Amino acid sequence: MSSELNLADIKRRMNGAIENLRSEFKGLRTGRASVNLLDPVVVDAYGAQMPINQVGTVSTPEARLISVHIWDKGLIASVEKAIRNSGIGLNPIVDGDTLRIPIPELNEERRIELTKLAKNYSEQAKIAVRNVRRDGMETVKHMEKDGDISQDEQKILEDDIQKLTDDAVKNIDEVTVSKEEEIMQV
Repeated sequence: MSSELNLADIKRRMNGAIENLRSEFKGLRTGRASVNLLDPVVVDAYGAQMPINQVGTVSTPEARLISVHIWDKGLIASVEKAIRNSGIGLNPIVDGDTLRIPIPELNEERRIELTKLAKNYSEQAKIAVRNVRRDGMETVKHMEKDGDISQDEQKILEDDIQKLTDDAVKNIDEVTVSKEEEIMQV
């Protein structure tokens, strides 16, 4: 078989879609404090945009509280502003050189909204996996058409690609169900 098709690369790309989904899910608020909730927050510091974890220590001292200990007191206002303007719906409270960020309780309506968002993220991941499958299938068809592989080898490779796709979709569904359960827990 030709080296044009690399099943390990196809699997890597599919796993990349799953990892991206997991990363998206970390930003979904579930009513519990998590340092990952602040991952999308970027602070204007020293004339550059920096992730919040590069200007202070982010921790969760309690189940419903995130604490950010700012290393440079001159950045406290910038960090507070960045959190308020980030669109994640959190309001920090300044306490010296520390920001305390209470995590409000989620109501039922917001939980349902978050599960719909989780399903949307999941569908985007499945689309990415299907695009990788399509690319792989096209490569196999071209290889057979060009005479690089036989029809039997084409069928075997297509089955391998479909199995990788099925495994990736199954994994996406498992991750999504787990996140939905986490969101809906009262």
